[in-house]
Amino acid sequence: GAEQREKQYRAHPGFGDRRGGVISARTYFYADEAKCDQHMETFLRCINASGGSSEDGFSAIKLTALGRPQFLLQFSEVLVKWRRFFHQMAAEQGQAGRAALEMKLEAERLQEALAKLGIATKAESQHWFTGENLGGSGTVDLLDWNSLIDTRTKLSKLLLVPNMQTGQLEPLLSRFTEEEELQMKRMLQRMDVLAKARGASEKGVRLMVDAEQSYFQPAISRLTLEMQRRFNRDQPIIFNTYQCYLKEAYDNVAVDVELSRREGWHFGTKLVRGAYMEQERERAAQIGYEDPINPTYEKTNEMYHRCLDYVLEEIRLRRKASVMVASHNEDTVKFTLRRMMELGIHPSEKKVYFGQLLGMCDQITFPLGE
Repeated sequence: GAEQREKQYRAHPGFGDRRGGVISARTYFYADEAKCDQHMETFLRCINASGGSSEDGFSAIKLTALGRPQFLLQFSEVLVKWRRFFHQMAAEQGQAGRAALEMKLEAERLQEALAKLGIATKAESQHWFTGENLGGSGTVDLLDWNSLIDTRTKLSKLLLVPNMQTGQLEPLLSRFTEEEELQMKRMLQRMDVLAKARGASEKGVRLMVDAEQSYFQPAISRLTLEMQRRFNRDQPIIFNTYQCYLKEAYDNVAVDVELSRREGWHFGTKLVRGAYMEQERERAAQIGYEDPINPTYEKTNEMYHRCLDYVLEEIRLRRKASVMVASHNEDTVKFTLRRMMELGIHPSEKKVYFGQLLGMCDQITFPLGE
């Protein structure tokens, strides 16, 4: 169970070359910090070119180009362990099997459990779960829990969480070396430079942060969310990418949309099916964890339309969401146009965008452009 899932977020020599089975996505390898700076400069030129050619352009960036992928792997493991601990505590309170946002832990019982497990005394955890933090509800949901990663600990601190199977406390995060901490900070600084770039801030260029392999994705999504919180206050500048071939795609979209509602920023997303299926399946089979990919193409289509419909409904309700429908599937494009009409979302509002690779699906692209 848990041990199997965590195998996904550990480095494995046999999959060091991430190009295997990937033909439609660029793969970056870490050489050194200077090379990451070069990639950042390339992205900056793309942002400025996009800003110079249109009033509301897009530019895509990849986080594996901006830093050492090992950091993304380690941070992903942290986030997954933290979320797993929440689900284990929810199961202890009889809430196993509920949707992610429907799980609500009673703060009082949670504090008692944390004290019993030796993580924090009741006095120490008291300020984590104040009425202000919980909105007076007296319960802790997944978003409240995730926020503790910010307030409870800095990334470099050693945080212990219990392994519910063994009953032993284990480190949530292995200590970074001084050099690894510097590499992490430089990656965040490069992201900051791109988000603040003149083309993005002044010319309305939106930055789409590409999704990558599932074992990097929790960290990529979390770092992108942090950018959205800062830069999407007035308009959607930063777009997160969700891969709908993943079994957890809908939960991820729903949780992040809810966070944007609570905090009042614009939710920006690009929806894709996914580019790493063969590699993901082979890695899961060889290393021994559950395949993260939907079992059939039809299930992936269902997931795509479910996620898309959720975001379109959010646009209808609040007008503070935007979506890039990145699809070459004609049925998906027709579905989107039909739902836009039904929900009263007019193209002139510029809340829904369509994207296809140049020349790959011109019979869809050109009619959309007209």
